[in-house]
Amino acid sequence: MIIDARGLRKTYRRRGRGAEPVEAVRGVDLQVAEGEIFGVLGPNGAGKTTTIRMLATLVAPSGGSATVAGHDLLTTPEQVRRRIGYVGQAGGVDENNTPRANLLLAARVNGMTAAQAAARTGEVLAAFGLSALADRPARTLSGGQKRRVALALGLVHRPPLLFLDEPTTGLDPQNRANLWDQIKGLRDGGTSVLLSTHYLDEADALCDRLAIVDHGLVVAEGTPAELKREIAGDVVSLRVSDTREAAKALRGLPYAREIKAGGDLLRVYLDDGERALPHLLATLTEHGLALESVALDRATLDDVFLHKTGRSLRDAA
Repeated sequence: MIIDARGLRKTYRRRGRGAEPVEAVRGVDLQVAEGEIFGVLGPNGAGKTTTIRMLATLVAPSGGSATVAGHDLLTTPEQVRRRIGYVGQAGGVDENNTPRANLLLAARVNGMTAAQAAARTGEVLAAFGLSALADRPARTLSGGQKRRVALALGLVHRPPLLFLDEPTTGLDPQNRANLWDQIKGLRDGGTSVLLSTHYLDEADALCDRLAIVDHGLVVAEGTPAELKREIAGDVVSLRVSDTREAAKALRGLPYAREIKAGGDLLRVYLDDGERALPHLLATLTEHGLALESVALDRATLDDVFLHKTGRSLRDAA
């Protein structure tokens, strides 16, 4: 395991007499294998960034233990820092300098000679499609280009482990897709990646495995496919005249694994939605319940979050 974290906690003390402390992370276990993309998925305020910043030695844990890239997080943090790359939400790019100057500085700070830094800078500029932009001030680059420079900065010293905190926040769909390809390429080249995100599609598309976090705790962990299989293969979303009565009518049907009501929407989890849907609609008709709309979809990570926490991740985010 390139990361083995047990019971990580972080409590922040508030100023002011009688102010209650804030438990940002309340005991997180994470095991990340070498050569995988592992995601930490959850709404804003769930503890994702704090967890990553602890593992990257930027914030001291209040409790727990971890081994990161072969070194103990608490006793040898300087050794951890030498073997990781970190790209925060702000990116860390000096906008008054060029991508080349940014990368040369990062390479020298990480102990390379001038010749080594120049050679490595050329390599990563080419790898991220930045050679033609290398000598433009970073402030003139687009958001997607700046994120590629930030990724290059995190990798210039060839770390085996890269931390990415909300790597595509603020990017348009095309730049998000391009950055996803870059991250997959890192994994394919042997770099382990731990990323945080609140985007459901990003976690589904990128992550080999992921942990869903809420209120500083891991509420589910596994591959995206495993997590979705836990609840059901299909989900039927219904808007009916009376969700409470509809839930009562459908509860206990042999093909309905679980029923969740939220506002005016009823979600019914099924193993074979196409076969069961006509029977489900007939049951509603038998009970005199008016159907306003119906949708049949495959279960998503949002359904997993709803199943584990009782609310939609989209709503929580």
